[in-house]
Amino acid sequence: MEVGYLRWRRFTPKSPRAWLLLALAAFGLSLASALIWAMPATLTALGWQAGLAIAVVLVTFILNAATSLPADIIFLGGAAVLFLSGTLDEEAALAGFSNSGMITVAVLYIVVVGLQQTGSLAWISQQVLGLPKSERAALWRLMVPVMGLSAFLNNTPVVAMFIPVVSDWCRKLRISPSKLMIPLSYAAIFGGICTLIGTSTNLVVNGLLIAATDTPGMGLLDIAWVGVPCAIAGTIFLLLTQRWLLPNRQSGFGSIEDSRQYTVEMVVAENSPLAGKTVEQAGLRHLPGLYLAEIGRGNQLLPAVSPKELLRQHDQLVFVGVIDSIVDLQRLRGLQPATDQVFKLEVPRTERCLIEAVVSNTSPIVGQTIRESQFRTQYNAVVLAVARNGERLPGKLGNIRLQAGDVLLLEAHPTFLEQRRVSRDFYLINGVPDSEPLRHEKAALAVGILVAMVLLAAFGWLSMLKAAILAAIAMLVTGCCSPTQAIRNIEWSVLLVIGAALAMGQALEVTGAAGAIANSFISLAGDNAWISLVMVYGITTILTEVITNNAAAALVFPIALSLAETLGVNFMPFVIAIMVAASASFSTPIGYQTNLMVYGPGGYKFNDFLRVGTPLNLLFWLITVIITPLVYPF
Repeated sequence: MEVGYLRWRRFTPKSPRAWLLLALAAFGLSLASALIWAMPATLTALGWQAGLAIAVVLVTFILNAATSLPADIIFLGGAAVLFLSGTLDEEAALAGFSNSGMITVAVLYIVVVGLQQTGSLAWISQQVLGLPKSERAALWRLMVPVMGLSAFLNNTPVVAMFIPVVSDWCRKLRISPSKLMIPLSYAAIFGGICTLIGTSTNLVVNGLLIAATDTPGMGLLDIAWVGVPCAIAGTIFLLLTQRWLLPNRQSGFGSIEDSRQYTVEMVVAENSPLAGKTVEQAGLRHLPGLYLAEIGRGNQLLPAVSPKELLRQHDQLVFVGVIDSIVDLQRLRGLQPATDQVFKLEVPRTERCLIEAVVSNTSPIVGQTIRESQFRTQYNAVVLAVARNGERLPGKLGNIRLQAGDVLLLEAHPTFLEQRRVSRDFYLINGVPDSEPLRHEKAALAVGILVAMVLLAAFGWLSMLKAAILAAIAMLVTGCCSPTQAIRNIEWSVLLVIGAALAMGQALEVTGAAGAIANSFISLAGDNAWISLVMVYGITTILTEVITNNAAAALVFPIALSLAETLGVNFMPFVIAIMVAASASFSTPIGYQTNLMVYGPGGYKFNDFLRVGTPLNLLFWLITVIITPLVYPF
């Protein structure tokens, strides 16, 4: 007995998370067992291709959850098996890569680059999100505005706009992006199920309802009776469980003190929006790994700068900090490098980047000050900051006397990297990613383009794809972003996963496997209306995790309508259940486009979505099947 007890202690879960995973595994096994018991004869009638499609989907899920292989390789491999086996013909296999949803995501990346390169996203971050003191407060500050926007706008552009905002916000707050990227996607989904126009799936189901019945269709807020309670419950769930369920994929924030410390000098520009604000109001106290060492004001020097100190035009600000925060300073509207050399380079600022270069012991500039070396004339580059073994370098930047081993932060054209990489003047030369100067003068134009895109799509004047393409063209033509930046910032791996996942979903549809799964589950309900509602929701939410939301809704809708007619009950509870279940896709990154969009920026693994999303799916399932019959009686 003691041996048995010790074995039980050895294999008993040691934490609430482990118990949760064990419960989810048991639920999954019981669900799979019911499926296997219910539909062997159906699958036999459909043929081997349906079985292969189901097997490929299952293997793809397992490989994503249990291995470190890239998601795009796994999904492309699954699509390739279905194509080579003849399960999908050439047109069906490639259809996902020309899908309007995938192309829309790709084009929206270009729109977001325009917003990012004009500084508009930084303004949104400062005005909407603020600087909360804890992870839970940050989660709340993020989810509320995202839910509000996605209730009336398409979820995809909302998430596309917020991804770079949240990435930058996390760095300032020293919070891992993995703590906020999944909530960003889920918040958009929460908001989308609260109104008829919140997601395209709701509109698709409403269109099917009008076509199949004599009802005039649903009102804007008819689904809110169920959607709002679900959204509130989902938000509370994430706020209570974020500490345990959301992963922490990044730990580099704590070691920021050990990083290379630069000394950089900035000046408050003429007519700067920072003039008249305190240091704290200007956001100069909240950049991680950076502090304001002193302010030079005419002949006066302020060595101990108070956060309440008012900034004035032409103030000389001396900062000490790490490279990422120095880049932030360069992008802050109203500040500019103190050296006027940046305005004397022949290359326009918008075409330059930041470069780190280590001074060699054979360099002719060793022993000279930056001013004496005539650095700009000699190298066609400008020194913005200097780092020396973590030392604080006193005095003005131009008066710093250079030594071998000094690290210079330069502003120059990207060709500097190729021209000087083999130069004996520098030991090492590296470009700083995403360091191009911002085009603040075009910020209002970029925001106007975004608003026009949203209005064109929201009022139905243009499709989301057409509105996005028009906005992307406008961003490029007006110079809000360059073509090189636009192409470089497209997440190609995300698009490959979307295209391959759509192909796999297509295989489940064309082989009849998806329909067989739906019919087999619903047949288990018998003649009980409430159990039938539970089954309709369940099969819809399972299908929407592996095929597109709209396809899952379109597949289950006629089955559910026929079931309601057979039982002689009101079909509206089934319509609401399909709307919520098809949109509330949380358990897999491929279940919804926004999940895929945050997959890379959050540094997630496939099973992160299973751990956080499966309880949410069960919670929404429970709330929907309880509330819906109360609002829309059978």
